[in-house]
Amino acid sequence: MKPPNDYVVVITTTENEQDAEDLAEKILENRLAACIQVQQIKSYYSWKGSIRNDPECLLLIKTRADLFEKLEKFILSNHKYETPEIIQIPITNGFTGYLNWIDAVING
Repeated sequence: MKPPNDYVVVITTTENEQDAEDLAEKILENRLAACIQVQQIKSYYSWKGSIRNDPECLLLIKTRADLFEKLEKFILSNHKYETPEIIQIPITNGFTGYLNWIDAVING
């Protein structure tokens, strides 16, 4: 197993649940992540000079740090937003069995 800090959670949002499901399935099919959780949220943000709030879906994508660039490019080419949120959060520690499972899924 790689050190725990080699694993990350990547966050992105979509406009609706269907877009989230489509993106999640494509990411998993391409083995860029092992698990993706989708949650309904309400986002408050500043966009093009105005304060907005909209319902969105938050995707929590569990993967490895070495796949971030590929995942980022994949999200950008499959996302409907002009400027999608794509943020990497390091996993500083985790259950060895779970981290091993991430590797097993990604490596096929």
